Amino acid sequence: MTDLKDIKGFAFDIDGVMTDGGILADLEGQLYRTFDAKDGFAVRMASMNGFPVAVITGARSQSVRARFGGNGIPPEDIYLGSRDKLADFDDFCRRYGLKRSEVMYFGDDVPDVPVILAAGIGVAPSDACGEAREAADIVSEFPGGKGCVRHHMEEVMKAQGHWKFDVQVYKKKF
Repeated sequence: MTDLKDIKGFAFDIDGVMTDGGILADLEGQLYRTFDAKDGFAVRMASMNGFPVAVITGARSQSVRARFGGNGIPPEDIYLGSRDKLADFDDFCRRYGLKRSEVMYFGDDVPDVPVILAAGIGVAPSDACGEAREAADIVSEFPGGKGCVRHHMEEVMKAQGHWKFDVQVYKKKF
């Protein structure tokens, strides 16, 4: 496992990681998810402090793009409809000049396992499927959508002295 001080980027799945996995659907087929604001703030802190961040999800909902674009993730780093998460992870790493070992990846289900294994630190929420928990370097004490992402991103940034909130940067960026 990579040391927290060597992490230079973050990537994560959505359903079951940034959410509790529940999805509401209306009669028109619109899908609705609930996100934890503290997880989202950790993404903003990473963005403000120079860490590239990617969303790699099988979900295709544009609401995911809207939610995370508002947290500082550029559109090209939001991989919707991913069917080969490892290929998308490698694309993200290549575009930022990152080694796989320099990225922390959060995943909760079978399609995430190859990326959990490839990343420098693979994190699974406490309620992830067995295969994801077995593959992970860290099984979080927190379930998906309930602080898993926040806790571990904050740990990395604090270990590196980057957990700093600058109100001027925040006002400019968000």
